[in-house]
Formats: sequence, C-alpha cells, structure tokens
Amino acid sequence: MATGRRLGAIGRCSQWWIGDWIRYGTARWGERYAEAARVTGYDVASLRNMAWVASQFDLSLRSDKLTWSHHVLLAPLEPGEQKRWLDHALEERLSVADLRIELRAAQGAKPAVSSGAKVEPTDEASVTVCPHCGHELRPPAD
Repeated sequence: MATGRRLGAIGRCSQWWIGDWIRYGTARWGERYAEAARVTGYDVASLRNMAWVASQFDLSLRSDKLTWSHHVLLAPLEPGEQKRWLDHALEERLSVADLRIELRAAQGAKPAVSSGAKVEPTDEASVTVCPHCGHELRPPAD
C-alpha cells in the first residue's frame, strides 16, 4: 500500500518536475527540447506544454490535492483567478470534466476560436481569454 501511494504521488508530481526542469534547463543552456525529448521519452510539444503550465503557477499556488489537468485548465488565467478556481475546485471536489463544464458555463459557452488570443482581460475586468482556444473564462460567482 505505501509503495502504491508513493508511486501515485510521484506520478501526480512528475509533470511539475519535468516542467520546472525544462524551465531551468532553458534558462541555463537555452532551448534544447529535442535533447530533453530524447532523455524523457516525451515529445517536444508535451515538454513545451509542461514548461508553460509550470511557468503559470507559482509554487505557492500549486495544489497537490488537484491533478495536473486541473491546473492545465486554469493556466491561462491570472494568478488571482487561478486561486479562486483552484479553491472552488477543492471545495466542490470537482473532477477535471466538472471544472471544464463550470469554466465553460462561467464564460457563457461562447467559443471564440482565435489562434492569436492573448491572456488579457476583455471589456469585463474579470474575464480572461485562453491563449490556446480563445474561450473567455469568467470566475465563479462569490
């Protein structure tokens, strides 16, 4: 049992560790994603995503009670919004699928696909646009 718990904890942390390792290596030696891909077995795109998500969350904001996938969904948000949604996901015990549904509901289910979207508030101060899919994300109601 103890070994299984340890393996589960390692698995839940590995994307953070790899993302932080990539960020460190990039800062120290420049971009060497092909070499990192060879060493880790992950493809370059996955490594870039891990590094990006890791860069979006200060260590103090990362929740070990939620999955990497929860954090991936919230990565485009500003830190204050990330914290609000992380707290909400913890309090409500939201699965990744449930969190995705709530994010979509909060943003009014208006997909506005735009590959050049920026993580910036729109006219409404509390709305953030996802840089990947262009969806507008709104925080949960207080």
